Amino acid sequence: MTEHQEQPAQLEPMPTDWQRALAVVAHPDDLEYGGAAAIADWTDGGREVVYLLATRGEAGIDTIPPEECAPLREAEQRASAAVVGVSTVEFLDHRDGVLEYGLDLRRDIAAAIRRHRPELLITLNHRDSWGAERGGFWNTPDHKAVGRAALDAAADAGNRWIFPELLTEQGLEPWNGVRWIAVAGSPTPTHAADATAGLERSIQSLMEHKTYIEVLTDQDPHEYCRNFLTGFAERAAARFGGRPAVTFELFSR
Repeated sequence: MTEHQEQPAQLEPMPTDWQRALAVVAHPDDLEYGGAAAIADWTDGGREVVYLLATRGEAGIDTIPPEECAPLREAEQRASAAVVGVSTVEFLDHRDGVLEYGLDLRRDIAAAIRRHRPELLITLNHRDSWGAERGGFWNTPDHKAVGRAALDAAADAGNRWIFPELLTEQGLEPWNGVRWIAVAGSPTPTHAADATAGLERSIQSLMEHKTYIEVLTDQDPHEYCRNFLTGFAERAAARFGGRPAVTFELFSR
């Protein structure tokens, strides 16, 4: 007798009744490893997406000193964002590799939320590991710190008595309009966005990080980017009606 194996639950479609999104991650390339296909489709539909990066990724390439690496990776991130229709890319200048969850990071993200007033907040996996699908690898401290801080900053941004200096010193009125927080790369996704229309541009977007990718893999860069992104999109299809997809863990507020 064959033992019955319970199938994973189907993923729900991402909400579409929003106009503005803010994507908050730790490093250049974080959004390109999975989220960019959805972002390309959203900007095609007339939605506004802004990128906020906590660092400039200056500690990410062993062969390039941080002071040389930071402007290089910043330029590649701006080019990468442009491929998927994102024109506003901001950097917080926290130090790469030693990010700490805490009040400074929460305040900086809350300020950006107040400036850009998004309905959808996007961030990267804040959990300890990437889950079995990605080999069970341990997550990095930077990803965990920024993801967790972004989740908390959504509430901070709406409370005038938390970080009151954002109003008194920067003139940033509270914004309590974040309706959802979407966590890309989560090991426990609940929702997905169809990647069909944006997949090719997401591959090109990742390829813009050419300096980083050249030291990351010995494969042909185009082959590496295509295999990585199409592989995850196609695996997600089994839980999304057979359509290639970008997965998110969605929290409602």
